[in-house]
Amino acid sequence: MAIAELVMPKLGESIMEATILKWHKKVGDHVKLDETVLDIATDKVDSEVPSTVEGTITEILYNVNDVVPIGTVIVRVETAAQASAPTPAPVAAAPVIEAPAVPVAVAPTPIIETPAPAPAPVPVTPPPVVEVPYTPSAPMVELMAKPASNRFYSPLVLNIANSEGISLSELERIPGTGNDGRVSKKDILQYVADKKAGRVPTYQPAPVYAAAPQYITPVAPVAQQAAPQPATQPTASPVAPEQAPTVPVTAPAAVLEPMAVATPVAAPATAPTPAVEQPQPIAPVYQEPIVPVVPAPQPAAPQPTYQAAATPTYQPAPEPVMKSASRFPEQNAAAYSAPMPPSPQAIFAQPSGKYSDPSMVKVSGETEIIEMDRMRKLIAKHMVDSKHTSPHVTSFAEADVTNMVLWRTKVKNEFEQREGTKLTFTPMFVECIANVIKRFPYINCSLDGDKIILKKDINIGMATALPTGNLIVPVIKGADQMNIVGLSKAVNGLADAARNAKLKPEDTTGGTFTLTNVGTFGSLMGTPIISQPQVAILAVGAIKKRPMVLEGPDGDTIAIRHMMYLSLSYDHRIVDGSIGASFLTEVAKEFEKWNINKQWFHYL
Repeated sequence: MAIAELVMPKLGESIMEATILKWHKKVGDHVKLDETVLDIATDKVDSEVPSTVEGTITEILYNVNDVVPIGTVIVRVETAAQASAPTPAPVAAAPVIEAPAVPVAVAPTPIIETPAPAPAPVPVTPPPVVEVPYTPSAPMVELMAKPASNRFYSPLVLNIANSEGISLSELERIPGTGNDGRVSKKDILQYVADKKAGRVPTYQPAPVYAAAPQYITPVAPVAQQAAPQPATQPTASPVAPEQAPTVPVTAPAAVLEPMAVATPVAAPATAPTPAVEQPQPIAPVYQEPIVPVVPAPQPAAPQPTYQAAATPTYQPAPEPVMKSASRFPEQNAAAYSAPMPPSPQAIFAQPSGKYSDPSMVKVSGETEIIEMDRMRKLIAKHMVDSKHTSPHVTSFAEADVTNMVLWRTKVKNEFEQREGTKLTFTPMFVECIANVIKRFPYINCSLDGDKIILKKDINIGMATALPTGNLIVPVIKGADQMNIVGLSKAVNGLADAARNAKLKPEDTTGGTFTLTNVGTFGSLMGTPIISQPQVAILAVGAIKKRPMVLEGPDGDTIAIRHMMYLSLSYDHRIVDGSIGASFLTEVAKEFEKWNINKQWFHYL
């Protein structure tokens, strides 16, 4: 037996530790090669740790929520490589010894006949016994009744789902065994195997709409119950005797029946108990508004009078506004005693739920407590540590980006058709920043105690907002080595991967400078926090049109220009105000010097 050690893998250059989220295996379980053993999380991304060997887990050294340094042994696995080698040796030796016994060719003939009947019944019984427990192991897989929205999926799970043709809606219904119901690699592989075996039922939302016809069926019994009532209608309605013979002839008699039943005295005398019980819940509804307003005209006319019968329910509401309230005070006091306010302004203001009297406001004092998710906790800790580590200083500048706006408007359609990717302002900003960083090396560095580490590579991170509301910073590696086409592909690719949870650990590491676009959400400027261990971060605000004074050979003129504010936060331990302000001014000038006739396809 050999003991293999599984260590915490290195997920990035600046990542020195990881948190254990969940163990998929326990002591004594058998693990296969590349099978997921546990889930870990860093301040960048979550990932699954597969096994590097095949064997049995003998020891687990850490628990859930433990923070483990990179390279530390976390699991010990006992491999069966040596145990499997001696087993075939005696098996292979046994037939070799029996083979030389063949030279005795005369004696074996009677010996073979005697053991023949004994082994014959023995091998017949095992095959059905082995097949019986294997066949019932095909239960139908139970999917989740409702899709699990806002659930995190690791890049490995999404890649498996894409390769197997599993849609996102189907993926949301797979029950997960990971942390907070997250779908792990084992869950998606088991689901794929069940789906290929035909054990996954297809989700059909049709049963939800099957109940719709139930709302139509109650209409038929109402019409049927109203049909026998015309016999009692002429006897119970002495108000309009001429209309009694017309009711049983025409079809609207069933519709006008509730109005005639308004007199509850004649109903129990002429009709049996089932006929009286059916119109009783309907009669109180129409009795009060119909009898005092228009009792006779409604059965006289067919459908137009039935539409007018529904209007009396809306007529009592505006009556307090009319002047008849002063002419009939007794009737108004009896019909509308207190619930309706007399003021027309109060009547129209009441449905909005707003009060004009401050004394009517009621404060509930209710609160809601929401716990931070894991990523938000890591972001909060990272920001607080950055403030405690670096003394932040922020400088501001203003840039005229009219040439950038006009150039992008002119070429963006052709750019997208030719290159297959959209042209945004972010790659244009990155190109200008990378050019200025070459002239200010202290902006592109980090500190290690009292040592300054100057970075030769220019890796610019861009802050990206996630659909969950959290923030992540993918890094554009070698930004100074790409033109506007390469930067556009890199920016759009990283942004799409971030929003679809497909970022790899190496996509968020190695940054030397960060750009954040606060103008995406309409903000004019901001004071960003440095992403450690970097020493500076640049924020660009929203682009606004403003009248500006332009200096020319013939004097000053006023023109409408596209203006934008820039803000640079830098670590005052290494970047002084002169370096920080000078760098920010040069970036603003680089934006303003953008060539409006720039050729972006010169590489062809």
